[in-house]
Order: sequence, then structure tokens, then C-alpha cells
Amino acid sequence: MERLIILLIGIIIGGIAFPIIGNGVSMESPFGLTLEKNSPSDWVPEEKISVKNDVVIIKVENARLSKYADTNSMDPVLDKNSNGIEIKAENPNQIQVGDIITHEKNGNLIVHRVIGIGSDEKGWYCITKGDNNSSNDGKIRFEDVRYITVGIIY
Repeated sequence: MERLIILLIGIIIGGIAFPIIGNGVSMESPFGLTLEKNSPSDWVPEEKISVKNDVVIIKVENARLSKYADTNSMDPVLDKNSNGIEIKAENPNQIQVGDIITHEKNGNLIVHRVIGIGSDEKGWYCITKGDNNSSNDGKIRFEDVRYITVGIIY
């Protein structure tokens, strides 16, 4: 009798699992749910945005406009026709996982998403990666961080 109950439970679970797995749904995303990804911080709260018929006002101190090279590393979020709004990074505590930052590497400015933050014998660092890249950029020290992207306008 006990074996029959275990067999029935196995058939029921298998009957539920088979349609889910059999329809091409990844086991990394059970039941077709997508996994949460880190988003950028809320740099511009709603009360700092004003939308009128013919003008949009975004109040961000020390902001600058940025353009992007056609590298495809941040597709589909950033591309050559995107306009970014950036602020100068003042301290490492401002930067959170999910933020998009500009850092300098070998004289080039690179705009990638922060995927990790840590500390080692040299101090604070973050790990960045282009959303469309397969590998990360390694440890980025705060002295190499130039800007934090606070908005993107298409």
C-alpha cells in the first residue's frame, strides 16, 4: 500500500512537471517566471520631474549629457543614438549593483552595468559588465569611475 501511494505521488508530480518542462520552459525559470535582475538606483525621484505640453524638466544637480559609441556592449539599453544623463561619481557609496557607470580603462571610457561590489586589500571595487557581453570587465577601482548614468533618453 505504501509503495502504491509513493507511486501515485510520483505520477502526479510527473504529470504536473512534464507539461512545464515539456513546453520548453527552462528549469532556471520554473513556471515561465523570469528571474529578478538588478536595476539602476532611483537617482531621479518623481518629484524632480515635471512634464508639460512642450517641455520636460528633470532636476539633477551637476548633470551632463553623454553619447555612446556603437559597440553593442549595452544593447538594447544603450546604442549610438541614445542620450544619457550622467552625474560625477563623488564617492563609492553612491554606486549600487545594477547602476550603469562610466569608467576609464587604458584611456578609453567604458559604460557598463555594475554586477558586483566588494572590497579587498586595495579597498573598494566594483565589477562591471556590458549587458550584451559574455564576460565582465574585472575589478574597477573608484578612482577609475567617472560618471553614474541617472537617465537615458531615446
